[in-house]
Amino acid sequence: MRVMAVMLIAAMLVSSIGFKKYVWFISIGYGFAVSAIGIVLIAMFRGSPDTGTLIQCCLFILYGIRLGGYLAVREGSKSSYSKKMKGEIKDGNEMSFAARCAIWISASLLYACQTSPVAFRLLNGKNTDGWVIAGIALMTAGLLLETAADVQKSRAKKTAPYRFVDTGLYRIVRCPNYFGEMMFWTGVMLSGIGSNSGFWQWLAAIAGYAGIIFVMFSGARRLEIRQNKTYGEDPEYQAYVRSTPILIPFVPLYSVEKYKWLVA
Repeated sequence: MRVMAVMLIAAMLVSSIGFKKYVWFISIGYGFAVSAIGIVLIAMFRGSPDTGTLIQCCLFILYGIRLGGYLAVREGSKSSYSKKMKGEIKDGNEMSFAARCAIWISASLLYACQTSPVAFRLLNGKNTDGWVIAGIALMTAGLLLETAADVQKSRAKKTAPYRFVDTGLYRIVRCPNYFGEMMFWTGVMLSGIGSNSGFWQWLAAIAGYAGIIFVMFSGARRLEIRQNKTYGEDPEYQAYVRSTPILIPFVPLYSVEKYKWLVA
């Protein structure tokens, strides 16, 4: 399908920065790839998008700029976070070119699938309906939530760089930024109801949504393992993790460390 091919190419071009440092395929490259897809969709359907799909494309652009910019600034900073991560995240220099290409292509395909419900609504000529409005509401709420979570964590770390964060949104859930991410993509998925057509469109949409949800749970597990190593002997931290859900507010799931299949 031409639209998906163009989206995939856009994602691959932007996320190719991962060849410099492989983790950028799924971090900085991820954010800016989503922005690029939003721009591409507006350009491809400039004569046909209605208000709802245009807003969704703009949310893709804002989402990607915010995430990619935040990660780029954090990556380039000389903060304690960067120094700590330097020893915990491999630079991928030992990874073969073929392995890098596999990550590059698969990640770019995921990004195209994640955004596909909006592309399919444009392609199928569907106008704004209740599903789009609900999707926009969730996307906006998710974007605001993860932005607020990142800001709160940055401020807390400036005040107490060696302490875990349990203030603000982190009082409710230990990974509010990941939860905001899931809200955003749930909104995208919802907006495809009533417009996705046929097996392949639904397969792409479901694969993209399932993929990003898996990545968020996997990311929460990596964070939990890292924090347990850093703060595991702190009684306050132990009390915090026993009483605060790890990923979804008010859902009593307090740990995912034991789920070894959550590897991404």
